[in-house]
Amino acid sequence: MGPVSDWHALLRADVELSPRFCQKFAQEMRARRLTFGDRVHCPFLRPFLLTEADEARTRAAAETIAALGERVAGAALELPALFDQLGLREEEARLVRIDPGYMTASTASRLDAFLLADSLHFAEYNAESPAGPGYTERLAELFDAQEVMARFREHHAVRFNRTIAPLLDALLASYREWGGRASPPTIAIVDWRGVPTWTEFEILAEAFTAAGVPTLVCDPRELEANGGGLFGQDRRIDLVYRRVLMNDIVERRDECAALVEAYTARTVCVANTFRCKLPHKKAFFAVLTDPRNSWLFSEAERAAVAAHVPWTRVIADGFTEKGGHRRGLLQLIEHDREQLVLKPNDEYGGKGVVLGWETSETEWTAVTKAALADQPGSWVVQERIPVRREAFPQFDSAGAVTMRDMLVDFAPYVFRGRMTGYLTRLSATGLANVTSGGGQVPAFVVSESHP
Repeated sequence: MGPVSDWHALLRADVELSPRFCQKFAQEMRARRLTFGDRVHCPFLRPFLLTEADEARTRAAAETIAALGERVAGAALELPALFDQLGLREEEARLVRIDPGYMTASTASRLDAFLLADSLHFAEYNAESPAGPGYTERLAELFDAQEVMARFREHHAVRFNRTIAPLLDALLASYREWGGRASPPTIAIVDWRGVPTWTEFEILAEAFTAAGVPTLVCDPRELEANGGGLFGQDRRIDLVYRRVLMNDIVERRDECAALVEAYTARTVCVANTFRCKLPHKKAFFAVLTDPRNSWLFSEAERAAVAAHVPWTRVIADGFTEKGGHRRGLLQLIEHDREQLVLKPNDEYGGKGVVLGWETSETEWTAVTKAALADQPGSWVVQERIPVRREAFPQFDSAGAVTMRDMLVDFAPYVFRGRMTGYLTRLSATGLANVTSGGGQVPAFVVSESHP
C-alpha cells in the first residue's frame, strides 16, 4: 500500500465520510474565507501527495522555465523580431515598453503542469500575478489540523510549503530592487471589488499586516495619482501588488488611469510589472520550442524545454518544424487533430481552449479557420501532453461522498525565481481550473516512513 491508499484507509465511514463531517468541513472553509464566489474551494477529503523526488524535479524544471521567461522578456524588448513572435496587441505593447524602474518582470508566477511518475509537462506559464497563494496556504493549514492527518503522520513524514511569507518576501525584494526606501512600505493589493478572489486579497492583507507590512485592498477606481505618488483610501501607497489584469487595464483605461500614471512616473513600485505580459502570452512556449530561437538558451536549458514544454506554434499560414520534419502548419493542424490543442494566445481559466481529441473534424476545421481569420498572433496550437488522473473522495452539498476519478493539474508557484508551494486543482473534465468549475486541494510532500 502507498500513501494514497493509506490515507483512504484512514477515512472512517461514521466520521470523515459522514454528511455531518463534510458539512462541518465546508463550514470551516467558509469561516476561513476559502471560497471562490459562492463555492468552497475543496469539496475533497484528501490532499494531493507527492514525494521528495517529485518536488526536486519540479523545482529544477519550474525555476528553469521561469528564468527563461525573464530572459525572453528582456531580449524581446531589444529584438523586434522576437517581440513580434509573442503576439502582443498594440496597446499591450505600449504598456510593456514603459520602464517600470526595475528589471524583474514577474515577481510572482505559476506554471500549470501535469506531474507523472516518469514525466513533468507544463501546459502554460501564468506570468501575470496568478491567484491562489493565500488560499493554498490556508487550505493546507486546514487539512494539517485534521485528526486524519495526525493519524496519517504516525507512519508518514508529511509537510507542506508556505506560500504567503515567501510571496511577501518577493514583493519586498522587488520594491528594494525598484529603489524603494520606506521601511516598511505600504502595500495595496489592487483588483476590481467584487471579483471572486476578493476573499484571498483579504487573507493576504491580514497576513502581510500581521508581519509588520501595512496592506490594504482596493479597487483601481479608488486610486488617485499626483506628482508625489499614488494614493488609495487616504493613504500613500509605496508598492502595488497588481492583481488587476492587463486585459482589464487596456479595456477599462479610464478606470485604471491613476495606476498607469503612477507606474509611468515611477512614483510607485508595481509587481508584477506590465512587462510580465511578454512571457505570460501562450506564444512564450512557441518562442521556447521554435528552433530559430535556440541561440537564446544553453544546451541544458534546451534539454529542459524539450523535456517539459510541449511543442507550440502561433497559428499562421506557413511552414514549421515538428519532430524533425518541415510541414505546412495548417496541414499539420488538420491532420494531427487528436494530438493537438488550440488556445487563445491570451486568456485564462481555460477560456476558448479546444481539445482536438474531444472535437469533431468539422468543429476543428471551423475553429482553425476562425483562428486564422483572427488578428495575427491571437491563437496558438500546442501538442497534447499526458495528464495525471487519481481517485479522490468528493462530497456534495448534502455531504454525500463518492470516489471520483479526477484530472490533477499541479501548478508550482515561482516567486522571483524560486519555487515555493503549489496550486493543485482537480477536474472531472479535460480542463482543470477553478474558473471553469474545478476544485482545489492542498499538496503535501510525504515520505513512506516516519523518521
